Amino acid sequence: MNMKRIVITATLIFCAFIAFSQDMTKFKLYSPEANAKKEIEAAVKEAKAAGKQVLIQIGGNWCVWCARFNDFVTSDKSLDSLMNANFVVYHLNYSKENKNGELLAKYEFPQRFGFPVFLILNDKGDLLHTQTSWYLEAAKSYDKEKVTAFFTDWSKKALDPSEYKDDQ
Repeated sequence: MNMKRIVITATLIFCAFIAFSQDMTKFKLYSPEANAKKEIEAAVKEAKAAGKQVLIQIGGNWCVWCARFNDFVTSDKSLDSLMNANFVVYHLNYSKENKNGELLAKYEFPQRFGFPVFLILNDKGDLLHTQTSWYLEAAKSYDKEKVTAFFTDWSKKALDPSEYKDDQ
C-alpha cells in the first residue's frame, strides 16, 4: 500500500513537471543571424512614425525565462494589446552564435542583469531604461500587475511633459 502511494505520487509529480515545463525545442523567437543594428534602426524609425517607444527584449532561444515572458504577454490579450499599443518590439539575440557585443556595449552592458533583460528606447534610439526580468517575475511566471506597470510607466504618453501640466 505504501509503495503504491509512492509510485502514484512520483507519477503525479512527473506529470505536473512535464505539464508546466516550457517546450524549448519549439521556441524560436530570436535570430542569431540577424543584423540587429539595422533591425533596431528600423524599429526606431517605425516607433517614430507610430508615436511609440521601442521595447527590446534581450535573450536567446535557449532562455526559458524569455520563452515564459513571451508566452505570458502574448497569451494575455490585455497585456499583448498594451505592449503593441505602446511599443515596437524587437528581440535582440544573445547566444554563443552571436552575442551582439557591440550593441550590448552601446546599451551599457544590460546582460549584467541576466536574461531576459528589457531596454526601452525613445523614437530617437536613445536608451531610456533598462529593466531586469526578476522585478517582473512571480514564482515560475510573471506578475500581471508588474508587467502592466512596466508597459504603462515607460510608454511614450507616460513620458510626455504635457501629461503633467497640473503638477508644475
